[in-house]
Amino acid sequence: MKRLPLSFALLAFFVYLALSVSIRQAVLFLVGIGMGAALAGARFGFTTGWRQLLEQRDPRGVTGQLVLLALASVLCLPLLSQYPELTAALGPPSVSLLIGAFVFGLTMQIADGCGSGTLYKAGLGIPLNMGILPLFAFGSFLGSVHVGDWLSLGQLEPIGLVAVFGGSQALLITLAGLLVAGLLVRAWVGPGRAWWDRKWLLGAVALAVLAALNLVIAGQPWGVVYGFGLWAAKIVNAAGFFDPTANAFWSQAGNAQRLTESVLMDITSITNIGILGGALWISAKATTAAQPLTTQQWAVGLLAGFLMGYSSRLAFGCNIGAMLSGISTGSVHGWIWVPLALMGTMIGIRVRRHYQF
Repeated sequence: MKRLPLSFALLAFFVYLALSVSIRQAVLFLVGIGMGAALAGARFGFTTGWRQLLEQRDPRGVTGQLVLLALASVLCLPLLSQYPELTAALGPPSVSLLIGAFVFGLTMQIADGCGSGTLYKAGLGIPLNMGILPLFAFGSFLGSVHVGDWLSLGQLEPIGLVAVFGGSQALLITLAGLLVAGLLVRAWVGPGRAWWDRKWLLGAVALAVLAALNLVIAGQPWGVVYGFGLWAAKIVNAAGFFDPTANAFWSQAGNAQRLTESVLMDITSITNIGILGGALWISAKATTAAQPLTTQQWAVGLLAGFLMGYSSRLAFGCNIGAMLSGISTGSVHGWIWVPLALMGTMIGIRVRRHYQF
């Protein structure tokens, strides 16, 4: 698709949202387009960055992620401390989080994309990610149905650094943690390595600004997974296969309301749609060559996509909702998520290599 007609289509949808839904949703759609363009244009892959670090001792991708986390924290934590109406991406430390983060880290390497990666690569027209997207959504929905049972295995109350320490100390603690992470990466890769990639750094700056804008406009941090689960929940509910009133997650007032509203009213859904649009706009000029997959690779990749969606709900987010938004808004669960997902990634890379992805 050519960029000019695509630009007109995106503009028309923006106008429709502004006139028929709300100005806020229209602006969030633009924010989502920016996110998709930044992710696709910089090839800002959380999954790829982790794999390059572990397999090749190449730190450039993870350096970009650390810069993104630091900039987003500098922008978001003061906002949260000054404006109590804004909410952090809090998740409870729990058995659900531990298992979900580990499985997510494992499966994202096989599926070659996390939540945002699946979105923007689907927008780029990569066949495997296009196939994974609906399975991720159904897995996320099924995870939301079961998350109450997983939480019953053991959980603590969510811990927010801003609420406990205040904005300034929360920021210092977060930056200190990121510095320690950077030093650990330095110890792992050793000397004589290139640390910076211009595209990754530009992507980090753009995504940090857009994440802060999302927080200000939406009143909540950037997320991906909830939108996927909501799409599948609406389909299953409309087909009469699911009773939301009998489920602990979907019977909650906010979730029950979203099931009855247009999907265009949902904050996460509208930015997800924008991410697809932004990635599609980038792909109109980019050439994306996808490696042909065998039947076995397709089966393994699609199964990984489903499990990735399921585990993302158990872990209260993916690389965006749990890691980026969790850490940059002071949630302790984000710091727990990272090492568990990294351990899963170590196994996922081996599985990926076994099936020759």
